[in-house]
Amino acid sequence: MTTFNEILEEAGNFGRCQKRVFALLCLVSLPFAAVFVGIVFQGFTPEHWCRDSGVSEMRQSCGWNLMDTREITIPLVNTSGVLVHSRCEQYDLDWNATGLTCDHPGIHFADTQQSKAPVTSCKEGWEYDYEGRRSFVTEFDLVCDHAWVVDMFQATLNVGFLVGSITFGYLADRFGRKVSFLVSNLLNGVSGILVAVAPNYTSMLVFRTVFGFAVKGGWMSGYVLINEIVGVKYRRMVGVVLQMFFSVGILILTLIAYIITDWRWLQVTFTVPYFLFLTYFWLIPESPRWLLSQNNTTKARKITEAIAKENKRTLSNNIETLRDDNAETSSASFLDLFRTPNMRKHTFILMFNWFTSAVVYQGLIMRLGILGGNVYIDFLISGLVEFPAAFLILLTIDRIGRRLPFATANIVAGASCIITAMIPESMFWFKTAVACIGRLGITMTFEMVVFVNTELYPTFVRNLGVSVCSTLCDIGGIVAPFLLYRLAAIWLELPLIIFGVLAFVAGALVLLLPETRGVPLPETIDDIEFPEKCKDNALRIMELKRKQAVNLLPTNSDVTTNKDPEMEPGCVGVL
Repeated sequence: MTTFNEILEEAGNFGRCQKRVFALLCLVSLPFAAVFVGIVFQGFTPEHWCRDSGVSEMRQSCGWNLMDTREITIPLVNTSGVLVHSRCEQYDLDWNATGLTCDHPGIHFADTQQSKAPVTSCKEGWEYDYEGRRSFVTEFDLVCDHAWVVDMFQATLNVGFLVGSITFGYLADRFGRKVSFLVSNLLNGVSGILVAVAPNYTSMLVFRTVFGFAVKGGWMSGYVLINEIVGVKYRRMVGVVLQMFFSVGILILTLIAYIITDWRWLQVTFTVPYFLFLTYFWLIPESPRWLLSQNNTTKARKITEAIAKENKRTLSNNIETLRDDNAETSSASFLDLFRTPNMRKHTFILMFNWFTSAVVYQGLIMRLGILGGNVYIDFLISGLVEFPAAFLILLTIDRIGRRLPFATANIVAGASCIITAMIPESMFWFKTAVACIGRLGITMTFEMVVFVNTELYPTFVRNLGVSVCSTLCDIGGIVAPFLLYRLAAIWLELPLIIFGVLAFVAGALVLLLPETRGVPLPETIDDIEFPEKCKDNALRIMELKRKQAVNLLPTNSDVTTNKDPEMEPGCVGVL
C-alpha cells in the first residue's frame, strides 16, 4: 500500500499546480483582513457634541463653522485633569433670550453666565466633526449612553467566528474542503451585502454574526486544503505567507477606506470579492487526502494524477495502491487533552496564549480609532510593522527554535504596551514607535501560536487540540472590544496596562513548554508524557543511519525497523 505522502513526492511537493492554488487562496486573506479589522473605519467615532437646533439655524444663516457653535453651546468638563468640551451635555438655555447675534457670537454669553447656566443631556442628537464621512456610529448616533453598543459590532463577528469555525470544521470533514469553502463564500457574499443595506443597527448585528460565521469557516477550509496538497516541508511556509497576505489586506483596506467615505459602500467593496471566489469551483481541486479518508480512492487518484500532470511529473504504478496516511489512527476524545499532566499543561498554556493573542492584537488595532490622531496614517503604519513579523519567524524558528522567539515576542509586546501607556502625549513619535514594537511582537505571537499548537499534540488528537485551543481566540475577540472601549472611557491608557500584563503572563507560560525544533511530531500521548525516551530512541535511529551511510553496518540491519521492542511507536521512522 502506498501513502499519499509517498505519491506526493512523485507528483511534486510544491509544483506549479500547488503554487497556482496557493496564490488563489492567498487572495482570500485580503478581504478577510477587512472584515476582521474594518471596525476601525466602519465604526469610527469622531469628535462629537450635542446638537442644538436653534443655534444650528443661526450657524447656517450667520456662516459660522461647527467649532463656533460648540464654543457657545457646550460646557467644559474636566477629563484627566484637562478641560475639554463635553460630548454628552449641553447648556439648557433659550438662545433667543440670551441676545445671541451673528457678530461676535459669544460676546453676549459671558463666562459668568456660563458658570451659572443649567446643563442637560443631549436632546436633539449630535453634531459630528467628520468632514463629510459617515460611519455607522454617526448614522445611528451610537455615542454617550449608547456607546457600548458599538462594542457589539466586533463581538458579534467573533461569536460568528466561534460558531462558524466549529460548524465549518465539521462540514469540511463531512462534505469536503472545496464544498465547504464554496458554501462559505456564497454565505459571505449574501450576508455581507445584507450588512451593507441593514435598515437599523439590530438587524446589522444579526447579519454581521452570519458574516462572521461564514467568513472564518471559509478561510479555514482553504487553509486546510492547501496544507493537504503540499509537501510536509512546505506547510509552515505556506501558513506564514497566508497570514502575511492578511497584513497586505490591512494595507489595502487603509487605501480603500480613505477613498470610500461611507461605511455601507466600504462594506460592499470588501464583500464583492467573495462572489468572485465562487469561480474557484473550476480553479481549485478537492483535497485528495480528504477523498481518501472517505474511501473515494478513484477520485483521489484522478486529482493526484491531474496535479502531477500540471507539475509535469510522472507517477509510478504505486498510485494503484494509494491509501489514506491516517487510516489506522486512533479516535480522539476531548478528555485526551486534559487526562495526563503534560497534555493538560500544554492545553491550558496554549488556550491562554490564543486568548491573549486575540485580545491584545484586536485591542491594539481597535485602539487606533480612539486615539484622536489621523486614523489612516496610524493604521497604515501599524499595518506595515506586521511584515517584519513573518520574516523574523522564518529567520528564527529553525535557527533558535520555537519557544524562545514565541516567549520573547509575548514579553516584548507586553513591555511595549506598558511603556507606551507611561509615555506622555508630548513625545508623540516616540510613543508611536514603542507602540509599533508592541504590534510587531503580538503579530509574531499570533502567527506562531498556530504551528506551535500543532507541534505539541500527537497525531490522533492534533486537529481536535488546535480546534479546542483556538476557540479561546474567538472568545478573546468577543471580550476585546468591551475591554478596550469601556476601560478607555475611564483612562485612555488603561487597556494598554491590561494588555501588557496579559502578554507578560503569556510569555512566561510559554517558557514552560518544551522546545519542538528538530523534534519529530509526536504520534502518541506517551511521546508527550515521556519526551526524553522518545528523543533517546530518535537519536539512536539517527546514529544507526549515520553508521549505515558509511557502511559501518549492513543496510538491511533490523536495528532501524520496528523489530526493536523498546522503540516507542511514535518515535520510529520519523527521522
